[in-house]
Amino acid sequence: MGEQHFGVNEQTRALAHFPSVLDGGADRRLYRWCKRLMDVLLSLTLVVLLAPVLLLVALLIKLDSRGPVLFVQQRVGCRPAVRERRVFYIVRNFRFYKFRSMRPDVDDRLHQACVREFVNGRSEWFADSPTKFKLRSDPRVTRVGRILRKTSLDELPQLLNVIKGEMSLVGPRPVPPYEVAHYDQRQFGRLMALPGITGSWQVKGRCQLSFRDMIRMDLDYVRDASLWLDLKLLFRTIPAVISGRGAE
Repeated sequence: MGEQHFGVNEQTRALAHFPSVLDGGADRRLYRWCKRLMDVLLSLTLVVLLAPVLLLVALLIKLDSRGPVLFVQQRVGCRPAVRERRVFYIVRNFRFYKFRSMRPDVDDRLHQACVREFVNGRSEWFADSPTKFKLRSDPRVTRVGRILRKTSLDELPQLLNVIKGEMSLVGPRPVPPYEVAHYDQRQFGRLMALPGITGSWQVKGRCQLSFRDMIRMDLDYVRDASLWLDLKLLFRTIPAVISGRGAE
């Protein structure tokens, strides 16, 4: 996909409904600075505190199946910049990290087809409802992988993405380029914020929600983003992870 430069004019047309994002004033600059500081401090703290858990998970993955510990994939993110008191974005791919929960060398065409149907709001593959995002009884997932997904432990390596500045602790779910390929102009607006480990979609049901719900929540976040909203979503992530609601 490469990098796509959204200049001021293009961004104004694409994000006409997100005036808070377009505001380049002192309040928004302070928010972005505080958000980055919070991301770095919390991520470094979590990496240190969770080091024994990270090592244990890595060991279990190696014992359960052959292949690397980490799953690395290209995902679509953005890099904010300011010009003429306006925020614009360079949309770009980045290397996204997760603990591997599938057998190595799986064919991702099944997931690409799943994503296409999810975006279109239909699929016979999804569990219980055609709007749900995860495949029913995905044969590619390992025994340890099922536990990692249910507990969300597979997401922990994304702390490295946060420290590198490619992601934030809170933001829209990062997606692969083959999902973005199906977006219309309005849906593309969800990319106008750093992708996050957690966010509205993650705390309100994850895989139980439809693509339309996910887009609506992400666009609301892009428009209303604030440090208070980020903190609220972080705290709501704790019960969401403990309950496992919507995790697969």
